Formats: sequence, structure tokens, C-alpha cells
Amino acid sequence: YTMSGEQTIFESCSVDYDADDVTSLLKCIADKNDEARADLQSGLDTFYLLWAGALVYFMQTGFAMLCAGSIRSKNVSNVILWNLLDSAGGGLAFWVCGYAFAYGGDDGDGGKTFLGTKNFFLMDEDEGSYQDFFFQFAFACAVSSIVAGTIAERTQMKAYLMYSTFLVGFVYPVAAHAYWSPNGFLSAGANDQLFGAGVIDLAGSGPVHMTGGVTALIAA
Repeated sequence: YTMSGEQTIFESCSVDYDADDVTSLLKCIADKNDEARADLQSGLDTFYLLWAGALVYFMQTGFAMLCAGSIRSKNVSNVILWNLLDSAGGGLAFWVCGYAFAYGGDDGDGGKTFLGTKNFFLMDEDEGSYQDFFFQFAFACAVSSIVAGTIAERTQMKAYLMYSTFLVGFVYPVAAHAYWSPNGFLSAGANDQLFGAGVIDLAGSGPVHMTGGVTALIAA
């Protein structure tokens, strides 16, 4: 591994420690090597989360094509606009309060809560963790788009925008908090797990697909 520029870890440690002090020199090399690996791991984790979020978000195109192929041609542009509103209106609602309701104030040592109470407008978000918001935002938009096909050609634009905003800003965050927050009453990561085990969700089958499916059933 190298430090800044062309300087290696050994060369960096050699500046601070004499070659005769082998123990301190080796400890310095080991510490700096761990730091370099931690930076590499952090970078890979960030890249993977963004890549996975992009794949989830790309489902919007699939939903759009599915809906467009299931209705009359005169309404295709309207449905495509619906999918855009999922990312616009719904995304705005998730930024304002949805993400905060789902994960704001997570504390594994705290008790069970119905909603998060912090990080509205991402005001308390660490600058290095915005990728977490993007990943969750992609799931939130997917929830909203699941319902679009069931109400195509039967809902006005204003009504759909209101539904999308409410679903992404409140309904989905409640489900996500229950499943994935360490303070959720269903969470497998909670200290006081439900029935001693909690609920282990697989790829969003509960808070994403079940929430979207139940909402679609009600809307239909």
C-alpha cells in the first residue's frame, strides 16, 4: 500500500521511527496498513450500496413499461408521468420526513418506537452516509410504483400525486421502521426481539412488496 503520492507505508513509518526500533516500526506499519484497508473497505461498501440502489431504482423503468403495455395507447404518456411523480413528489416527501420516520434517531439500546423522531430534511445526516438515503429512497419509490398498474386509467393525476406523497412519506416509513430499525417492534436487530427472534426480511418482501401489494389491493 502507498500513502499520499508515491510514498509507501514503510517509508512513512521510517520517517518517524529508527530502523533499530523494530517493534515500533512494525507496529506503525501494521496500524497504517489497517487504516489503508479500512479506507478501501469503506470505498467498496459505498460503491456497492450506490450500485445496488441504482439497480433497485432502475425498476422504475420496468414498472413504467409494464403499465404502458397494459393500458390503451392514449393513456401511456399519463402513466409514464406517474412513474416520474414517484421519484419527484414521493422522493421529496421521503427527503422531508419519510427517511426520518423510518430511521431517524435509531438507537439499539433504546426501547421500541413507532416512528423515528430525528433527521428531518436530512439535517442530522453524516456527510459520508448519504448513500444510505439514496438506497432507501430507491426502495421507497419502488413501493409507490407497485400500485400504479392497479389504478391505471382510473385515477386523476392530482389524486395519484397525493397518494404517492402520503405512501412514501408516511405509510412505507412506518413499515420500514418496524422491520429494519433497531427500535422497530418487528426488528431482528432489536434488543427485545419479538418472540425472541424478530422478523428477518428477505429483499424487502415485507416492508416493500407487501406494503405495495396491500396498498394496491385497497386502491383497486
